[in-house]
Amino acid sequence: MERTGWARRLRPSAQWLRAPWLRRVRSVRLPRTTKGRRRAVQAVMVLCVLALTPATWLFVSTDDRIGTVDDAPRTRVAMVFGAGLWKGEPSPYLAHRLDAAAALYREGRIEVVLVTGDNSRADYDEPDAMRAYLKKHGVPGQRIVSDYAGFDTWDSCVRAKKIFGVDRAVLISQGFHIRRAVALCDAAGVSSYGVGVDAVHDATWYYGGAREVFAAGKAALDAVFRPDPHFLGPRERGVDRALAAPR
Repeated sequence: MERTGWARRLRPSAQWLRAPWLRRVRSVRLPRTTKGRRRAVQAVMVLCVLALTPATWLFVSTDDRIGTVDDAPRTRVAMVFGAGLWKGEPSPYLAHRLDAAAALYREGRIEVVLVTGDNSRADYDEPDAMRAYLKKHGVPGQRIVSDYAGFDTWDSCVRAKKIFGVDRAVLISQGFHIRRAVALCDAAGVSSYGVGVDAVHDATWYYGGAREVFAAGKAALDAVFRPDPHFLGPRERGVDRALAAPR
């Protein structure tokens, strides 16, 4: 009987079955000797340890500087990292971060919010969307500073230090990301405390947690080699002016 519809689409083609990479996978065999199998297991264990070492470093180096909104110390500047837009508006994850920043401002525990995100395209502007959201939630515009070249966490931390002159900050992000943010800002010269905001444990949360295992490796390399960000530019006085502005 001829396959129709989805059944035909699921049938593997003969060309795919003859693919060179598939033949190589089929040719892989476990070592035949006990000694060989033991070495294979040891090699896998070593690779696992190497892969998890950066993540362990993040947990150990930041453990005493991670908390909730209620734990955040009084600090003049808070940094909020971008987390994507939905139809031009902050994604739910980003909105949770901005809500935490607005709460800290209303409670008088921070004075200025530095929003850092991606504006690499004319049709995608995280910092302006973050600014608009904060203004709607009670943070005056003169107390918000925008970093339009925070293309990744390392860039945001380096630019906070070198471009905006931030030496100390409360960092705001989800729990799966905040340790990496604190560790990288420390490496960039920004003494920081991390606020991990709540998030629904949906597919995005699980993806973010899994991604951090791999991102920890890049973070370790950034902390060691300290590369220049994608875009540095001249020193800006936005944070200084915001701190001097009346409440």
